[in-house]
Order: sequence, then C-alpha cells, then structure tokens
Amino acid sequence: MQRQRFEVAWSPAPEYVQGSNLQRLLDRHGIAAFEDLRARSIEEPEWFWAAVVDDLGIPFHDPYEHVVDTSAGLAWATWFVGGTLNVADVCVDRWVRERRGDAPAVRWVGEDGSAVTLSYAQLAREVNRLANGLAGLGVEPGDAVGVLLPMVPEAVTAVYAIAKLGAICVPIFSGFAAPAVAVRLRDAGAKVVITADRTWRRGRTVPLKSIADHAVAACPAVQRIVVVRRTGDPDVPSDETRDVWLDDLVATASDHREPAWVPSEHPFLLAYSSGTTGEPKGAVHVHGGFTVKIAEEVAYQVDLRSGHGDRRGDLLWWPTDMGWIMGPWEVIGGHANGGTVLLFEGAPNHPRPDRIWEVCAEERVTILGCSPTLIRALQADGDDWVAGHDLSALRIFASSGEPWNPSPWWWLFETVGGRQRPIINLSGGTEVGACFLSPHPLEPIKPTSLGGPALGMAVDVIGADGAPVPRGQVGELVCRRPWPGMTRGLWRAPDRYLQTYWSRFEGMWWHGDFASVDEDGFWYLHGRSDDTLNVAGKRIGPAEIESVLVGHDAVREAAVVGLPDDVKGEAVVCLVMLTPAAEPTERLRLELSEAVTAALGKAFTPRELRFVTDLPRTRSAKIIRRAVRAVLQGHDPGDLATMENPEALDAIRAAS
Repeated sequence: MQRQRFEVAWSPAPEYVQGSNLQRLLDRHGIAAFEDLRARSIEEPEWFWAAVVDDLGIPFHDPYEHVVDTSAGLAWATWFVGGTLNVADVCVDRWVRERRGDAPAVRWVGEDGSAVTLSYAQLAREVNRLANGLAGLGVEPGDAVGVLLPMVPEAVTAVYAIAKLGAICVPIFSGFAAPAVAVRLRDAGAKVVITADRTWRRGRTVPLKSIADHAVAACPAVQRIVVVRRTGDPDVPSDETRDVWLDDLVATASDHREPAWVPSEHPFLLAYSSGTTGEPKGAVHVHGGFTVKIAEEVAYQVDLRSGHGDRRGDLLWWPTDMGWIMGPWEVIGGHANGGTVLLFEGAPNHPRPDRIWEVCAEERVTILGCSPTLIRALQADGDDWVAGHDLSALRIFASSGEPWNPSPWWWLFETVGGRQRPIINLSGGTEVGACFLSPHPLEPIKPTSLGGPALGMAVDVIGADGAPVPRGQVGELVCRRPWPGMTRGLWRAPDRYLQTYWSRFEGMWWHGDFASVDEDGFWYLHGRSDDTLNVAGKRIGPAEIESVLVGHDAVREAAVVGLPDDVKGEAVVCLVMLTPAAEPTERLRLELSEAVTAALGKAFTPRELRFVTDLPRTRSAKIIRRAVRAVLQGHDPGDLATMENPEALDAIRAAS
C-alpha cells in the first residue's frame, strides 16, 4: 500500500528530549524551542559555532581569536582563526587525558567472523606507534598519505596517525580498480600508501595489495607501501626495497607521540569525488572547521551519547568505506563525541539479506546509517528477514546519499523501526564536508523529508533568477553563507572550485540539487538538477517518476532518465528491476507505464520502459543515471571509477 508522504509520521517522545545533546544545548543558552535555536544558529553563526565548541568541549591547544574571517571572500572563508589543534587529539588523546581510556572506541566485525574491540587507550597506543613508524619512513607535515583499506581497525588508526603528524590523509575507496586509485594518488602527490594484503567482500577475497602495486607503478611520488596483514596470504607480491608490513613497522616504535599542533586551517583530509569528465575532485578539509562541523552533526542530528560509569554509550554503525565522506563522518564524529563506532568489512546483505539485522542485534547497535537503495533491496527480500532479530537497542536511523521513495521509507520506519524510531534523513556532500539539510530528534518528521536546514546552514531554494521560490515550488538548493566544514577549495584547482560551486549564482554556493519546501516548512530533495528531465517544457526530477514505479509491488528498483525527443525535447525512459517473484511481461510493462501517467500526467508517459537485471551504482549505493543515459544513447559513459558493478551496463545494453 502506498502511504501518504505528507503527514507527520514521527514526533519526539520524552526519551528523545530528556537527556539529549540538543536539549542540553538549549538549556545552556536559555532557548525554549528547537526552531528558535535553528533560526539563531543561521542568523548568528559566530555565536553558534563558538557555542558548539564550548558545548562539546572540543580542545584547542591554542585558543582561536576569531570564529570566522571572510575578508578573502565567502568562497575562501577561514574558521577558528589563530587557534591550533589536532584531529587525533580531539578524537582520541583527550579521552585518555580525561581518564576515559577504558571506554570502547572501535568495534570491528569481519565478514569471516573475526571481531576486535579497541578501547580509547588501546587506540591511542596504536595511533602513536603508527605515527612514529610513518615518521621513520620520512612522512612530514603537509605530506600526502594514501589509505587504501577496507573498514578494518587499521583504517581508523591510519587516519589518526597521519593527522597526528600534520600530514594529509587521502582515503581511497577500497573497491576501486588500479587506474582509479592511481589518478587519486597522483593528483594528491602521495608519498606513502597504506593498504592491506587482501580483504573480504561477498565471500571472496579482493587483492588490495596487487591493486596498490599497479596503481603505484603510475605514481612516481610514492616512495613506500605499508601493508596490513588482513588475510595473511603468503603469496602477496612484495618489493623488499619499497614495501613494509605494518606490524614490522610498528614492532619497535614508541607508543608515545605528541601531536603536531597545527593551525585550524591546516589540511587534514583530501576527500575525492568523481567528476563526469574523468577528473576526480579532491575536496580539501582541515583540522578545525571539518572536525567541529562533523562533531556537531553527530552530536545533535543523531544524538550520539558517550557512556559514563555503568551507562553504555551509543554504538554508531554506518556501512560505508573510508573512501566515501560518510566513513570520516562516522569515525571523526563518533570519536569527537566519545562514542563507539562499529566497522564492518563486507556487504551488509551477505551472505544473507538479514546480515545487517543480525549484526545490529548481536552488537546492540543504537544508531544505524543506511541508504535508500540498500533499504529498497532489503524490502524486496521480504519482511521475514527482519523478524526474529532483537532490534530493541536501535533508537535512531540515519540515511543519506539520495532522495527517498515513500514505500521503502515507510518499510524502514514501520517494519524495522516499529514506528518508534526517527529516520534522520540528511543531505550534504563530499565538498560540503557535512550536511545542508537534516531533521533533528527534537522535531517532528514527515516521510521522505529532510526536515529543514541543518544547524548553522543558511540554505535556500531559489529559481533561475536567484530569487527564493514560493512554498511548494521546486528550485535550486543553495547556501548563502560559508560554514566550518566547507571544502577549502579543490586540491590544486582553485579555479575549478570557484567555477563549480560559486559561479552559477553570485555570492551563493550552488549545490546542483533540486529542492522544495512544503506549506508546513518541511524540506524535500527531488534529485540532481543535472539529472532533471525537461519534458515539453515541464521540469521534473527523476526521483518523482521512480517513486511511482517502486510503489508497485512488482518493482524492486528503478532508474529514470531523459533522452532526446524530436517532439518533447526530452522523453521519459524507465529502467526497472523486478522483485524475484515478478515476471517481465508486456502486461506489466503497460501497467507500470499507465501508473506513471496516472500519477504525473500524460506528458510524462514513458516513451520506453525496459526490464533490467541490474542498475549501475556506486559503492555508496547511488544509481549512476548519467551512465544509464550514456549507454542508452551509445555514448561513452565517462568516469566509471566509482561504479561497483560495471557489468550492469552490459545488462542495460542487453535489455529490451
């Protein structure tokens, strides 16, 4: 049954208000209502971000003199000016100083059944040993170090060890092929790469070291490769003059290391996202603003609470990879708030569709991150896979990556969450370094909505003329002011940064998303504006058509693109994946086409509807519509480095 998407589905119960991080902040500043805090955080950003630092106790080694400086222009704003700090100190060392070293920092579960727990004290020792080992290899402040690792404990250790030295961490998706890895390492100018011998993925091992070797062959700046023994494969290739096993590197290294106290604007992370031209974009994130913004989001959006005394703290799990922005979001945000993060190697629906619920039950996960695509896939596998698992520890869902369709949103909310847990649907991006939009646990939530502006984010929805659009109308999502987590440009490409984000509308960051605000003030996304169809002068986001299709019981997933049409300018073309029980008949094809017409009007009747066995997607589960469009037109699909399943393109070509 298709549920109404415009009703309020969840309102905070007392347990979501009492003891929450947000309520603490409200009480501290004498603010009565959450909406008052949201408005003040946008109108008075200097007050708000100083209040965040104070409320979360984020330690600066040298106090900052000014919260923000925009003298070089909005695009080049700097934050926490004059202050020094270090991410590794904020997220690890301070908890040891505060005598909370015994608290769990990392819980890791491997696909093969392995499991490890690291306390903050243990994590601090491992970070210091690796930092000293890297220093022995010649890594200095400002050097770039590539991290090609799955979600294993060493991935966390590596991020903090690199940060501790004042070097620059370059996390790379562990599912990339060698050419994609090489492009990023070469662009960053990486001096050292940290990888593993192999990793597990869907019941087989992936030869990470071999991939790293082929990538480094095209990267003359790389001097050393540090290798984690994940599987202990004795046949892993090794270059004795270049390669070193991580356990050998740290065997005699000291477990003490003072952080490099760096300015707030010192680069910490190069987060790469893929461009349609084949040139990845390296978003530059810094020790000060990025850390404060991510800490703020995890504290106030998903309400992560640390444990004290006998009280168990939250366990945050977002099935992701350090090469996607949600990896650093989970790790940095979780640890900056003194919580525990769960790392999982492998796929959350392997070897069975209930693997994700099994892990949640066994590990007592309290905050679970997901993508709409993952939930659609799990929904299609049926409710029985959820039943039988004790999910009572779960108290908050989070989601990101793409707009929701109503049916899977309701399934997660009702079938998995029992209507008792909010879905914190947040949206931002790699270059945003955080979120533009997000509900908060102290406010009501409508299905598929993103709530409203994230705290401190001066977002707006505007038309082509740059003026705000009326309530209920779709427009471009922009941000009118800078924020701490904003990228400090694109690595070695300042002009590209300005052209991409600041040239469309004067004085505003243009994000490339279509958005709207309903009459009650709830915000929605409608897909990427560069994916938008213009059918006979009528603009529509593909997500709206896809929602109609996946609302049918026979449809598992759908992708919609616009193709050139002599009459309409663009025509609607739909690619549909069916559930296992459904048959791809002409009758069903007609039924789905008629459903689109009935829901959206005759102008949007699909010109073509194909049944496919798979759709191209990234590891973070986003469907790559531009690749779909290119294949259907017989064009080069461009950069496919982020694609997890390139064979899906062959499935599209073979479909009729």
